[in-house]
Formats: sequence, C-alpha cells, structure tokens
Amino acid sequence: MNIARMIRHLFAEGSGRRRFPISALDAIQHAIAAGERRHQGQVCFIVEGALPLGDLWNRRTPRERAQDVFARQRIWDTEHNCGVLIYVLLPDRAIEVVADRGIAARVDRSAWESICTQMQQRFAAGEFERGAIEGVVAASALLAIQFPSGDGARSNELPDRPVVL
Repeated sequence: MNIARMIRHLFAEGSGRRRFPISALDAIQHAIAAGERRHQGQVCFIVEGALPLGDLWNRRTPRERAQDVFARQRIWDTEHNCGVLIYVLLPDRAIEVVADRGIAARVDRSAWESICTQMQQRFAAGEFERGAIEGVVAASALLAIQFPSGDGARSNELPDRPVVL
C-alpha cells in the first residue's frame, strides 16, 4: 500500500468539481458534440476526483480503473465498436484513453498517449478546461480519419456530457 497515494486521494475529494466546474463541462460537451459530427466514434470524457478506498487498498492502477469505468459506463456498447473514453484521475495526475476494439484495431496506442501527454502539459499549467478540450479535439481528429461520418445520418449512442465521479 502506498501511503502517499492514499493521502493524496483522501484529500482530493471534490477536486473534480473544482477543476471542472459546470462551465468547463459545458465547453467539453460542446467540443465532443462538434467532433462527433465529423466521425462515427462516440467520445466520453470522465473525471475522477479520487479512487474508492478499495481500489487504493488493492493498488489499482489508473489504467485498470479507466478500463473498469469504460465497462461500467457501457462505452463498449456501440453498434460499430467505436467508443472512446478519455479518463482523468486527478490525484494521480493520470490520463488514460481506452478505445473500443473497432478503434483500437485502427489507431495505434502511441497516438492516444500523445494526446494524454498534451493534456497533462495543460493540466500541469492549471489549464484544465483548455487541456480537456484540446484532448477531445485531437481524439476527434484521429476518429475523423479512421471513422469519417460519411453522408448518412448517425445516431448519438452515448451521452456527450462529461461525467465527474
């Protein structure tokens, strides 16, 4: 058990709402909706202010938690297997992108890692809204290349509204 990590998480409660107020969530939602008009993917943005105590005790990594959130939020449950989760774990300063199998087969993991690095740089400068929007825009650009929207009508299978856990 990492005591420093546990303390960071215990004292981080509420940090998600402080870093991502309603105005930031509105702006991120708008960026997701605008991006999804250009591609067939479904982008979800989830911020977690602190891990549950059981996850800390069991030394769950940010990647493991992101995969769990991806499953629990049913981001995998899209017609074309094109869901993408941008997951932010504030106390660990971690950003993970989890892509459904349809996207993972076409987009290399290093492309997602580059987006995470860009977001981390903005977050380190205290620019949470800007970093999140730039991450969503970059993810949408990748999806527009691999999964262009085409001419047909597309359904919005997952909510565009960011979630703060």
